[in-house]
Amino acid sequence: MYPTIPFDRHRRLRRTPALRSMVRETHLHVEDFIYPVFVVEGEGVKNPIASMPGIFQFSLDELKKEIDEVVSLGIKSVIFFGIPDVKDAVGSQAYCSTGIVQRAISQSKEQYPDLVAVADTCLCEYTDHGHCGVLEDGYVNNDESLVLLAKTAVSQAKAGADIIAPSNMMDGFVATIRQALDEAGFENIPVMSYAVKYASAFYGPFREAAQSAPGQGDRKAYQMDPANRLEAFREAESDTMEGADFLIIKPALSYLDIIRDIRNNYHQPIVAYNVSGEYAMVKAAAINGWVDEKKIVMEKLISMKRAGADMIMTYHAKDAAKWLLEEGK
Repeated sequence: MYPTIPFDRHRRLRRTPALRSMVRETHLHVEDFIYPVFVVEGEGVKNPIASMPGIFQFSLDELKKEIDEVVSLGIKSVIFFGIPDVKDAVGSQAYCSTGIVQRAISQSKEQYPDLVAVADTCLCEYTDHGHCGVLEDGYVNNDESLVLLAKTAVSQAKAGADIIAPSNMMDGFVATIRQALDEAGFENIPVMSYAVKYASAFYGPFREAAQSAPGQGDRKAYQMDPANRLEAFREAESDTMEGADFLIIKPALSYLDIIRDIRNNYHQPIVAYNVSGEYAMVKAAAINGWVDEKKIVMEKLISMKRAGADMIMTYHAKDAAKWLLEEGK
């Protein structure tokens, strides 16, 4: 017996694949992805990251092959993270003109001039203590760290970086880097700020890949408390006022509400960083046969776009690009 009260037939638009495609609101494109790449010194190095199956550290000669594959898949942008041979208290290899990231950027831009090369601008991979700035009595000195971060950004721009992406979460880092870039003649190089970066447990595999775990303490004094929402507005507002051209929210999956909040209130392009722990969980479950990797990855990525991200920084980029190409997208 049919109900006597009126009701809507929403299922009419779900009846066939063609109808579902016609009314689909959110779409993923290969151009949405920014692919993280880890570079190291040496030759013939392609070190697998145990906690991130399918992700490697590359020496520059091996990097050429990786970039060939990335470009062949239609991925337009990569972000470089460097692991130097020598670390010290001030992370001097971060701002060295012949540092590993600087050379990776120069090589990749020569190889593919149209590839968008994003430089991660931080000190944690380069310091012997693993913190994102100058450590004094167990506490990161904000303003002294800004000086070194500015030097790092300028050296990366000189190497050919298309975008500077500071991830250190020091107060004033966008303003300091923006001023340094402008004074060095790089006023046209945008800043992709890690504006909203939480002190998350999801970063563990990255710290293995980048060899950047803190030697003492943690980063809770400069990264954000996962319990806080309004703090994200304060951070995004500061970076916007200081001249940020993009706003990154990191991590993505547990912070989709924050992505939507920032999307609703700011007009810069929004980048969701689908971080290492989020990647590792899916990979581990897929290897054990517990989930359908393609379906769960694509659902996860579409949720980030639906939440408001314009771009997604993700270790899944190559796999997702292959799946989209198979679907003719």
